[in-house]
Amino acid sequence: MYVLSSLEGFVARMQQGEEVERATIRRYAEFFANFADRCHHGKEEDILFKTMTEHGFSNRVGPVAVMIHEHTQGRAHVRVLAELGSRDGELSDEECDALAEHAGAYVPMLRNHIAKEDNILYPMAERALTPPELAAMTEQFERFERDEMGRDEHHRLHELANLLVAEQPPFVPDQEACETCHACGMF
Repeated sequence: MYVLSSLEGFVARMQQGEEVERATIRRYAEFFANFADRCHHGKEEDILFKTMTEHGFSNRVGPVAVMIHEHTQGRAHVRVLAELGSRDGELSDEECDALAEHAGAYVPMLRNHIAKEDNILYPMAERALTPPELAAMTEQFERFERDEMGRDEHHRLHELANLLVAEQPPFVPDQEACETCHACGMF
């Protein structure tokens, strides 16, 4: 969640006129493509969802289908970030708009996705699967991280997350500018 807030701050500062570097956009895209998608979503799609469908859950409708659809949506947003980060030179106005649009859609989508996982999907899996099945799945997750991601990749991605958050702290709105607004819950 910290990296999502960092991305949100990065975009907010850009919209306030701060210059943005493509290298930073590249790092965000790398983090989300590898940590959120390849590692986290990879474990879900290759292990959790397959196990759940073997226990009668549909992958065409319902929670598993929603998660798969949101993974696809997230990948599309991250692809745009990666494309913007891969180019040279300053961002054009159109590219800034695309960054704001896709990051602005990705951040709340992924936050809501995580909430659905934590409050709906995972509790459903815990109720449907036996303790030995859950333990076996945990072992599969560990093997996935080791074999599919590589021994040091998880650590490297955590370091990348820390770097992004340190370089691009979450945006905190000016309290005086927000006196009449309570929607964000900041004040």
